[in-house]
Amino acid sequence: PRRHQAQIPVGELRPAVRLLMPIDVGKHIAYWRTGAREDIETARVLLEHDKRRAALFFAHLALEKALKALVVKVSGDLAPLSHNLVVLAEKTGLEFQESERVYFVEMNRFSLHGRYPDPDRPPPSRREAEEGVRRAEETLTWLIQR
Repeated sequence: PRRHQAQIPVGELRPAVRLLMPIDVGKHIAYWRTGAREDIETARVLLEHDKRRAALFFAHLALEKALKALVVKVSGDLAPLSHNLVVLAEKTGLEFQESERVYFVEMNRFSLHGRYPDPDRPPPSRREAEEGVRRAEETLTWLIQR
């Protein structure tokens, strides 16, 4: 019978890899920013096809990636394994207004609803989806300029 080898959790492996091989910070920043731009475009296309929940999921993903680019930029280290926009925003070292923090909390819902939709919960309204994607585009532009 075949035996399973012990698995090292990714969170424990990353520090060891970091010690052995420094990262190319510019390459990682470009990677996250490119992904953010692609995901906000995907959000816009999904919204055009009235896929509101998916559009907001990708808008959240775009913000997550833009924040991760900033975390890499300020820390010189790998981006954290987190989907939480509030946590990522705190790690950037930037000052965010309370309204922006509230927006990140609201957008965090769409990360969960996109992965685990509740059949008893209606999808976001057209207006909510349009506003969410529009604001994500604006926020994304601001984050990438930092």
